[in-house]
Amino acid sequence: MKIAILGTGAMGSVYAALLASAGHEVWAIDAWPEHVDAMRAHGLRVEGASGDRVVRLNASMRAADAGVCDLVIIATKVMHVPQAAESALPLLGPQTLVLSIQNGLGGPDAAARVLGTERMLVGVVGGFGASMRGPGHAHHNGWELVRLGELRGPVSERLRGVEALWAGAGFKVKCFDDIQQLVWEKLICNVAFSATCTLTERRIIEVIEDADAWKVSAACAAEAYAVARAAGVHLDFSDPVTYVREFGLKIPQARPSMLLDHMAGRASEIDAINGAIGPAGAALGVAAPVNDALGNLVRAKERRLGLRP
Repeated sequence: MKIAILGTGAMGSVYAALLASAGHEVWAIDAWPEHVDAMRAHGLRVEGASGDRVVRLNASMRAADAGVCDLVIIATKVMHVPQAAESALPLLGPQTLVLSIQNGLGGPDAAARVLGTERMLVGVVGGFGASMRGPGHAHHNGWELVRLGELRGPVSERLRGVEALWAGAGFKVKCFDDIQQLVWEKLICNVAFSATCTLTERRIIEVIEDADAWKVSAACAAEAYAVARAAGVHLDFSDPVTYVREFGLKIPQARPSMLLDHMAGRASEIDAINGAIGPAGAALGVAAPVNDALGNLVRAKERRLGLRP
C-alpha cells in the first residue's frame, strides 16, 4: 500500500519505519527540516523494543508531494490536527482511508471536520514510550497495543484490512466497536502520568515510586475514570489506579510526550489531556479538581517558558 504519515515525530517515526520495513511505500511528512533531511540522506533509524533498523522511505515537508495514497495516518499532536488535515486534502482519492492517532480528546473529530467522517478511522496507541534521539533517529521503550476503530459505527471490513496492515508490520493490534472505550482507556493512562511527570520532571517509574507524586497520579486516573463512567463509556477494568500502575510498569523508563515537549521547548497537549477532564466532567456533574489543578499548573509553566501566550 501507499501510506502517508503526517507527523513523524517519535511515534510517527515508529509507524513509518515498521510499515516501510514491511514493504509498503511510505511517505514521512514532517515540519522539522533537519529530520526530513536526515531521513532523505541516511534513512530513518528506529531502535528499542522492536529492534534496531534503518529503513529507506520517502520524506518531505510538503504532504502534497506524496500524491494520492491508500492510507493517510495523521500522527501530529492534537492541536496541529486541523492544519495537518488541510494539508492532507491532495492525498485523498475516492477510496483513501484516514487514520487519526492522537493523545487526549478531539483529534479525530477535528480531522473529520476537514476530511469528512465517511473515511475516518481512529487509532489509540499506548505503551510505547517513544522519543526522538535526533534527526532521523527515534527510540521506543515499549511495544504494546494498537487499538483501532471506526469514527462512526462498529468494526468493518475496511477496518479489518487496516488491522491486517499493522499486524503485518509487527504491531499488536485489536479492533473495537466502541470508539469511546478506545479513547478513554488511553486517556486515563495519559492523565495519570502526563502532567505529574511534566511538573516533577521525572520518568514514569520515579513517579510510581514516589509516594506523594503517586497520590497525585492516582487521583488524576480516578477522576478520569469517574467521568468516563458518568458518560456511559464501557471500560474493561474497574480499578483505575491498578490499571494505570500496571500500564506504567510496562514502560518504566519512559518520559511522557508532555514532558518531552517541554524538554524540547514546545507547548504540550495539556488542554486535550488533564485539561480536558474538568470540562468533560462539568457537563456531567462530576468534579475533577486534581486534573484541573495540574492543567492550570502546566499552562502556567508554559507561559513562564514562553511556550503559550
